[in-house]
Amino acid sequence: MRKPKVGRIFLATCVGSLFMVILYFQNITRPAVEQSGGKSIGPGKTRRSPLQSLYNGDQLDLSAAQASLRGRRELLEEACLTHTRKRRVLTPDDLRHLIVDDKHGLLYCYVPKVACTNWKRVLMVLTGDGRYREPLAIPANEAHVAGNLRTLSEYSTGEINHRLRSYLKFIFVREPFERLVSAYRNKFTRSYNTAFHKRYGTKIIRRHRPDPEPEALEQGNDVSFQEFVYYLVDPRTQREEPFNEHWERVHSLCHPCLIHYDVVGKYETLEQDSRSVLRLAGADGEVHFPTSGKSTRTNGDMAAQFFHNISPFYQKKLYNLYRMDFLLFNYSNPEYLKFR
Repeated sequence: MRKPKVGRIFLATCVGSLFMVILYFQNITRPAVEQSGGKSIGPGKTRRSPLQSLYNGDQLDLSAAQASLRGRRELLEEACLTHTRKRRVLTPDDLRHLIVDDKHGLLYCYVPKVACTNWKRVLMVLTGDGRYREPLAIPANEAHVAGNLRTLSEYSTGEINHRLRSYLKFIFVREPFERLVSAYRNKFTRSYNTAFHKRYGTKIIRRHRPDPEPEALEQGNDVSFQEFVYYLVDPRTQREEPFNEHWERVHSLCHPCLIHYDVVGKYETLEQDSRSVLRLAGADGEVHFPTSGKSTRTNGDMAAQFFHNISPFYQKKLYNLYRMDFLLFNYSNPEYLKFR
């Protein structure tokens, strides 16, 4: 089994009030625990050996879950080396999705529509000093309130580099088109999401629906999936503003070829991978990741139904838009796609 190569993190100079962090790789860095040598990483907390055994241990000694996590990370390393050429500077804006738990030495990059509400709830329990005890007792809207959890962009340059170097960094990903369909269903087919209807729906209808009714132009509450796809692949969309985080690509939210994640969890094995993260963090005795009771979760069959009326031409354009997420996280092209 090939071992990851050693890397280093260098600080760039501050420019005005904006700092920049350059991650310089000799191919790819080792996990944070290897760099810190198992030493203290935060107030009263010492990184123990599970992560070391996960990435330094013999393959025969690993459980199936551990072997899967190690395999994912190695596949991500290889994909980054194969499909990315340029190293670039990380700015504070790049770090807004990285939530920090200083007590347990955790960095979590949250991805909307990949169980991020429950992970935020779990982190509120872990960082709340007893204010919260049960994740599901925390209302979903409270979990998303800015300020309830700290993000890495709020720290100084030196503090950022220390945490990137020594904390357990993890991310959860999902099959890209299932995540996209889930975002569409949640934001455009639910009557309560009037803010999204006004903000995005009215624009989509105005640009991509021939002869729209005045009510549709005003309300924006009946966007079809086909119109949503047209909006996503329209070059004007990203020229005018970044994608909303609910349909932004994971590699653009979390920068997995610049930030070296120790654990890549998957929505498809959410509960198992979440237990592994909490165990690696030494927090499995403090909180349990909530199990999902959803019966209408977006899956491959449901995604296939939404893509049925999308032409091969637009399927291809949409795939090209999300191609890097398919490649980096080892997702195969869905069988329902009509282009080859």
